[in-house]
Amino acid sequence: MSTTTRTARPGEIEGVHYHFVSNMRFKKMAENGEFLETREYAGNLYGTPKAFVDETLRSGRDLVMKPEVNGAKRIKQLYPDAVLVFLTVRSEDELQRRLEVRNADGPGDIAARLETARLEAKAIKDYDYLIVNDEFDVAVAQLRAILTAEALKVWRSNELG
Repeated sequence: MSTTTRTARPGEIEGVHYHFVSNMRFKKMAENGEFLETREYAGNLYGTPKAFVDETLRSGRDLVMKPEVNGAKRIKQLYPDAVLVFLTVRSEDELQRRLEVRNADGPGDIAARLETARLEAKAIKDYDYLIVNDEFDVAVAQLRAILTAEALKVWRSNELG
C-alpha cells in the first residue's frame, strides 16, 4: 500500500488505494526510514512503506507492487528475490489516449507522464518479465501466470528443506 501526499481522486478510499498524508507527515516518515523508496511526481510525494512489505512477506503472501523504475531497482537491491514485471501499453499514442480518457490530469501533466514513460521504457531490459496491457483480462492472466511460475521454481520450494 503506497503512501502519497496528493489528494484523493473521486472514488479513491484511504487505506484501499493509498494512504493519503500531509507533506509534513510524509517527510517525517521518510526521515524515520519508514519507506523502501520514495519519489516525487507532479509535485506530490509517493513512498512504499517498508513495514507493510516486510509484514506481507513474513506472512508468506505474494506482494504485487507498482513502483516506478528507480523504486523497482531499489526494491530489487533490498529484496534480491523480487521479480520485476514491466507493465506497459502498446504505444505512446495509446498511453496518451488512456490518460486523456481518465480525465484526471491536465495537458501539462499528461505531457510529463508521457516523457516519464519514454524514459522508463529504457529500463525494460532490467526486468524479468514484460506485459503489454492491451486487454485487462489478458494482462491479469499473464500476471497470474508469472506468479504461478515463480512460485513453482525449485529454489523457492519449502518442500526441499
